[in-house]
Amino acid sequence: MNFTINKPQEFTTYYSGHLADYITSLNWSSTGEKLAVISAAGEVVIWENCEITHLQTTTGKSIDCVAFSADGKYLAVGGQDGKVKIWRENQLIKTLENAPAWVDKLAWNHTNNLLAFSLGRYVQVWDAETEKIVVTLNFENSSILGIDWRKDGKYLAIGGYQGLKIWNSEDWDDEPYILAMGTVSVAMAWSPNGKYLASGNMDRSVTVLEWENPDPWVMRGFPGKIRQLAWSEITTATGAPLLASSSVEGVVVWEKSADESLGWEARILTNHVDIINAIAYAPQSLNQSLMLASAGADGWLCLWNDNFEVSQILTGVRGGFSTLAWHPQGKFLAAGGEQGELLIWSKTND
Repeated sequence: MNFTINKPQEFTTYYSGHLADYITSLNWSSTGEKLAVISAAGEVVIWENCEITHLQTTTGKSIDCVAFSADGKYLAVGGQDGKVKIWRENQLIKTLENAPAWVDKLAWNHTNNLLAFSLGRYVQVWDAETEKIVVTLNFENSSILGIDWRKDGKYLAIGGYQGLKIWNSEDWDDEPYILAMGTVSVAMAWSPNGKYLASGNMDRSVTVLEWENPDPWVMRGFPGKIRQLAWSEITTATGAPLLASSSVEGVVVWEKSADESLGWEARILTNHVDIINAIAYAPQSLNQSLMLASAGADGWLCLWNDNFEVSQILTGVRGGFSTLAWHPQGKFLAAGGEQGELLIWSKTND
């Protein structure tokens, strides 16, 4: 390891459970009362107050994406069978049949109950109030590799081969804004303040677009394709949040320089010894709002403090970690394992 851990542990094990297979994703409800967990065996479960409720048991077909609506009323999942299933209060209310398409990306609008999900080269948007598809968007260039709504709900960004397309949700007939790139956008995310849109790319670069600025920044020099991106909620003196990007076993944190000619300056975080499968900043409500969590195939979940040092390493899986998710108030940190483990840690009192 590259860092010596000399601080007291801040997170302790709160819950430990197990699903039948690889945990593909986790998602907390906006209140933090429920955690949805999905697996490569087709399971959909809800964790609440240390109790597990199975909404769907094993089917043999992977469930790959999961999200609660912003108001917490609805839970949507998609997967290998091409179905998008929506529950309300643990009751299945809708199944959208899309076979043979594989639905591996979906996202709820942050201000209303519009659900966007991938269907090959298309994205459909479903309205939970009317229970109807409101628009089908043609990405054209490739299958969809990323979907993200801006936090004000106004814009929907879609990523894939040759860049990003951004639609205005107030007028779907408008031509989308196109951020063209000669590569594939593998990961994509709006910043929490809605000012920046980042793309992690197959050609080992990161592109950052400042909204309404036509000239994006491009950062290069990574060891492999950019697998994940994570923005901090808190902003620095320049008014920009931090952007973390992961490639192979390394994390690079980007901070916007006050000197426009310098663009974004990098800090390299090295501790993992295998591929990093997930990264996420803690919510601003947590005292250490610049805490970054990184989960790797090496079986380590590293917590990095605001000095870019490892403050704690969490373990507990037999293989590697596959995914992680912060509780919206920072009370808990949940992670899934490649062999089906579900672990939740709680923040100890200082």
